[in-house]
Amino acid sequence: MSTLWELVDSGEGKQAALTAPGQQALTYDELRAQVKTTATRLNELGVGRNDPVAIVLPNGPEMASAFIAIGAVATTAPLNPGYRGEEYDFYLEDLKPKILLVTEDSDSPAIASAEKLGIKVVRLLHNPGDPAGKFELLGGALADASPITGFAQPDDIALVLHTSGTTSKPKLVPLSQQNVCASARNVAQSLALTSADKCLNIMPLFHIHGLIAAVLGSMHAGACVSCTPGFNALKFFNWLEEVRPTWYTGVPTMHQAILTRAGRNREIIDSVKLRFLRSSSASLPPKVMADLEQTFDAPVIEAYGMTEAAHQMACNPLPRGSQKPGSVGLAAGPKVSIMDQQGKHLAIGEIGEVVIQGENVTAGYLNNEVANATAYTGGWFRTGDQGRLDDGGYLTLTGRLKEIINRGGEKISPREVDEILLDHESVAQVVTFAIPHEKLGEEVAAAVVLETDAELDEKGLRDYAATRLADFKVPKKVVFLEQIPKGPTGKLQRIGLAEKLGLA
Repeated sequence: MSTLWELVDSGEGKQAALTAPGQQALTYDELRAQVKTTATRLNELGVGRNDPVAIVLPNGPEMASAFIAIGAVATTAPLNPGYRGEEYDFYLEDLKPKILLVTEDSDSPAIASAEKLGIKVVRLLHNPGDPAGKFELLGGALADASPITGFAQPDDIALVLHTSGTTSKPKLVPLSQQNVCASARNVAQSLALTSADKCLNIMPLFHIHGLIAAVLGSMHAGACVSCTPGFNALKFFNWLEEVRPTWYTGVPTMHQAILTRAGRNREIIDSVKLRFLRSSSASLPPKVMADLEQTFDAPVIEAYGMTEAAHQMACNPLPRGSQKPGSVGLAAGPKVSIMDQQGKHLAIGEIGEVVIQGENVTAGYLNNEVANATAYTGGWFRTGDQGRLDDGGYLTLTGRLKEIINRGGEKISPREVDEILLDHESVAQVVTFAIPHEKLGEEVAAAVVLETDAELDEKGLRDYAATRLADFKVPKKVVFLEQIPKGPTGKLQRIGLAEKLGLA
């Protein structure tokens, strides 16, 4: 299966494909009908293969089915519904989409941005009595519309996403039909998904993690995905009880929030019995992994992904007991190697840059020759992550190259400091980051959220860290917060945190 249409077309007809809490399921037969109807409607609008369609929809089954249906015909470009007007101005001008898709009742600032740029706005209508994920597109044809027929082909672009752009202008990542379908296959195989599985999706669907792992991974297995309105720790266990999934996937901050409410939801956890939990998009601290496994009595599968790889690159294997805490697992689809800055592949155990190669990896950034010149070496994509492989093939990440703290020539991995501080019984969350220093260049700092009712001061935490870390790694500044600022996908972000906290 190398196109989204083939992915959907392989599902068993009466099997549930998409659902949502409180809604009737959409079967694979109904999803196929939705794709065909959408294809005809897009062709009427003058939209066909490789034409970008900007999508600004809330999380939920209609977002999932729109992604699949539009992606089977054209190029999807999901955008964060939480962006402001200026952000939409930038992203829409960069994408140059044929149309912008919003809900029928949307008043998103994206609409004004689209009208300013001369982009046609099309509205999505979901009738309340219809199954989850069923919709129709409202809006007349484009002025220059001409009928375009046929589903997308393997080399056509299925999905375009921007990189996060924390340190520079966001780059456009085009992912072909082959890229996203290969990654969906890799996810399904690494998790041993079958048509009997059901995923509870709590990830945002403008992000590669939710789109590929939860939605397309499920589609590849002919399984079902239940799409929530987005992560909500207060509603998670009610959804768990209603949906009765076999698994869910999230980022570490989501898992940590779930753990804080697990004690009062013991009966639900015991009655649902998840087959496994999956974590990706940021490093999962070993302590959190152990707490999750004990709480849910199920294996916790940490995976490693990024947009340029259509999400998954490595994954801890099943069955239970095969996972290595602190490792992101074995190569799970693409080839994985470790390379030095000169392009030499390093030996087992040596630390260097993680590089990848495979059919799920993008062929290059759009309209960015400078970035492409540095992103690839000898056909290998440079991830920007630092790590090492052990003799069993397990990959351990030691940090982002851009996030490594350089304190007077001493290189410090923020992740290492995170894991030590998290071992303190009073610490619930932590992010270690760099702050400027006049003589050393950079110094170590940490933002900390304490457990409920815990008492701990800066000196107490620094004294604890000093028993486990070399002096130069001990945070010289500790900031206690009610909540650590997060990115739009729920990830804790080190880069830019010093500025956000007024420590730059």
